[in-house]
Amino acid sequence: PSLVWCTNTRHTCDVRHGRCIDRDERIGCTRAGRWNGRNARDPTADGCVSHVNAGRPRRVGSEIHTTTPKRKEERTPTKRWAIRTSKRDQEDGRRSYADPCARPMETMRSSNGVATGHAHRDPEYRTVSAVAGPLVVLENVKNAKFNEIVDLTIGDGSTRRGQVLEVDGEKAVIQVFEGTSGIDNIKTNCKFTGDVMKTPVSEDMLGRVFNGSGKPIDGGPPVLAEKYLDIQGASINPSERTYPEEMIQTGISTIDVMNSIARGQKIPLFSAAGLPHSEIAAQICRQAGLVNKQEGGQEFAIVFAAMGVNMETASFFKRDFEQNGSMERVALFLNLANDPTIERIITPRIALTTAEYLAYECGKHVLVILTDMSSYADALREVSAAREEVPGRRGYPGYMYTDLATIYERAGRIKGRKGSITQLPILSMPNDDITHPIPDLTGYITEGQIYIDRQLHNRQIFPPINVLPSLSRLMKSAIGEGMTRKDHSEVSNQLYACYAIAKDVLAMKAVVGEEALSPEDLLYLEFLGKFEQKFIQQGAYEVRDIFASLDLAWSLLRLFPRELLRRISIKTLDEFYERK
Repeated sequence: PSLVWCTNTRHTCDVRHGRCIDRDERIGCTRAGRWNGRNARDPTADGCVSHVNAGRPRRVGSEIHTTTPKRKEERTPTKRWAIRTSKRDQEDGRRSYADPCARPMETMRSSNGVATGHAHRDPEYRTVSAVAGPLVVLENVKNAKFNEIVDLTIGDGSTRRGQVLEVDGEKAVIQVFEGTSGIDNIKTNCKFTGDVMKTPVSEDMLGRVFNGSGKPIDGGPPVLAEKYLDIQGASINPSERTYPEEMIQTGISTIDVMNSIARGQKIPLFSAAGLPHSEIAAQICRQAGLVNKQEGGQEFAIVFAAMGVNMETASFFKRDFEQNGSMERVALFLNLANDPTIERIITPRIALTTAEYLAYECGKHVLVILTDMSSYADALREVSAAREEVPGRRGYPGYMYTDLATIYERAGRIKGRKGSITQLPILSMPNDDITHPIPDLTGYITEGQIYIDRQLHNRQIFPPINVLPSLSRLMKSAIGEGMTRKDHSEVSNQLYACYAIAKDVLAMKAVVGEEALSPEDLLYLEFLGKFEQKFIQQGAYEVRDIFASLDLAWSLLRLFPRELLRRISIKTLDEFYERK
């Protein structure tokens, strides 16, 4: 008879028509073999390759292999793909598949029995071999990609997300963002997604509070994403960059007058433990804006990312923004001190990805404040130590300069795009040491610094910004007629000169006494006291626009006769010196 039932393979072969008929699925095979009366395979026949993965003999070269049969309920379900028959196939009694990706294929399994699925499915593994700090090491991994996202399911059913940090042969090192507590080598299931880490972005993110991974924690609904963007961002073509121009007003006199910040600039705030950098950051968020309101006063936005802060500081930021009405233009990302350390590595990148969307897609001028970058660098050092890399200065990895540059260099302006990204990273110098690797490397990348001084803070001067070691390298392109005021540059230079001379006179007074000082020296001492108490000293909720700050500076410079104001031109003196 043409239909012969084979007990070994559990299917019926139609020898006459050159195909097999599966009892359960009724799916045709690409090749049909011949069967003899003893239910044995005829080695001269071609192999039968079936859709279903249970008990099908298949030909590999000249050998015949038979897999272990499965029960009906254990068989892997498959789609019934459309089968086309070509003229050549009809002559040979074969069938070919219309979709080349849908060719029959046995389910691949890893050594521990976890199915990895067909070629188009995400592979899954249970081959955890080691856990070290925030890192997980997997073995017997196939085709893992650098920066690929991995979903980990632990024994209690909860899921965590990680990223491939290193690939070496069939081993992959994964950094887990939510921490490695509870991960073992028995029940932990790792699934490779085949994609890099992306974050949802939308203009509706303004006014919301997120954790360090970008998930809402304010009790509101999830963000309705307009796009999903790679958190690593895209490099800006240097030829497409626009030179930073026009000033961002912070409302703080020492910054606006003497260290003006240009749109698209990156300028850090150097602080230390115990200094009020959090209060200064909150004040800048409340008061920052554009000088020229006609260019779009409603197009200014702030992205604030706090890394490694305690609960009190996080509550302070959130409460301050909400009470003063600035929350509606702020996207707040909070990574707490008790959150996983590894999460701090992605927090600034998620914040900058959000800022890039708001700037280049929505046309907003975005100010990005990152605090504290020292916590970020410490997290980087922890991951490097877990990977057993050769440490650099003070235990920090040798690539920290490059890693910091991938964050700082995302600030700027692009030709043809209306928006801009201005960065104000805040870092605390350990032991007030400005030569520490974190401020040292940051200074090489950024365009200046704003220095918070402990001596001014001890004298109850707020904000305790020391203007002498502070510098804004792009200040010249942000000030002047048409942007602030035409006397801005000269007033700033004269304030620097007078304050530096006054500091020298104060040091000389400690040696020779006040009686030995000249009348001119006494003028500088008087200027020193008023400059620190009136110009530097400013209330936490006191807003001074650039024009009020310049007028205040002139009121201090009038302590000197005109001939001592050598940094100001005669034309400018004629216009502003007598003005009250």
